[in-house]
This record gives sequence, C-alpha cells and structure tokens, in this order.
Amino acid sequence: MPKKVVVHVPGISDGLIAAKVPISPVVKANGFLFVSGMPPMDVKTGKIVKGDIAKQTKCSLAAVKHVLTAAGSSLDKVVSVRVYCSNSAYFGTINEVYRKYFKKDPPARTFVTVGSWPMEFDIEVECVALA
Repeated sequence: MPKKVVVHVPGISDGLIAAKVPISPVVKANGFLFVSGMPPMDVKTGKIVKGDIAKQTKCSLAAVKHVLTAAGSSLDKVVSVRVYCSNSAYFGTINEVYRKYFKKDPPARTFVTVGSWPMEFDIEVECVALA
C-alpha cells in the first residue's frame, strides 16, 4: 500500500511551524513529490522576503529548489508547475527569472492570477516532481 511521507525541510518547515501555518512544504507519495505553494521565503529562516516581483520570483523558486533538494529530488525532475501571481502584468518578469531555473526541457506549467494572500507577497510557486 502506498504511503505518505512528510519531509522536514530545514528553515522552511521551522518557519511554517513558528508561524503556526498548518501545511507541509513537501509530501512524498507513490514516487512523486508534491511541493506546497512557496511564497518568496528565505530558505534559512522561513520568513517572507519583500521586494519587487523579480526578487520575489527568485526567492520563491529558490525555496522550491531547496524543498526539492531536502526531499532528495531536483528541479530537473519537476513535471508540473503552478505559478500564482497577484498581477498578470508580472508575467514577462516572472518568465525572465523562471527561465534561469528551468533552462532545458521546462515542465508543464499553469499561470494563475489571484486576488490576494494574508501576507505581503505577490507570487507563490508549487510543483509536482519525481521523487
């Protein structure tokens, strides 16, 4: 029977626990990794990083990379990405940063504009990857 494994991610898991946010940054199940939406977080402290959309995108994707590494995977094994953003006008800037993380054979992706979050940030990135 397949089992679910919650992976502790140094820095990010600790930040979520401290903020009393009831989510796991990544769950391993049936050969896949399901990465929760990563806002622009400092991977060492788990705190939100403020800045323009380029800086926020870089921090969000760095958090995704950090989570995947902690779970024993990598960006090369990502099969699907969902980008949630507060403003569709950021699409071009996000793509400029995104290309640096997914240089070859990029994964399937969905871009969704959202209204707001309970904290001050403009982007959140989630993905599914091979374990």
